[in-house]
Amino acid sequence: MKPTVVDHIGIAVKSIDEALKFWEEALGIHCHGVEEVAEQKVKTAFLPLGDTEVELLEGTSEESPVSKFIAAKGEGIHHLAIRVENLEAALEELKAKGVRLIDEKPRMGAGGAKIAFVHPKASGGVLLELSER
Repeated sequence: MKPTVVDHIGIAVKSIDEALKFWEEALGIHCHGVEEVAEQKVKTAFLPLGDTEVELLEGTSEESPVSKFIAAKGEGIHHLAIRVENLEAALEELKAKGVRLIDEKPRMGAGGAKIAFVHPKASGGVLLELSER
């Protein structure tokens, strides 16, 4: 596996519209699009920041993992995403090493990226997303 860069930092928010007021008006970091990922019951907004991005995540239903996260822990950092060159190979390597995964196969994420999550119990309490763009 060859991680190449921090792809993005995911932040769970109750309202993307409200959160954007801070990010855009206070910090001057502008969103380059809002997208709904129906499969994950989430709406996302990406804000480019150098070689990485901030991803705002808003649950679209009470059953959304993001909505459940906010109910349990409040708004805040939800996950860290690392870009890899070959997601399928990275998952196979992690499985071979006995790393606990949430996703054993890639799925489609926002912006056309292939993604998969490593279980937080395997990565020191951090929900780690692997991303291939």
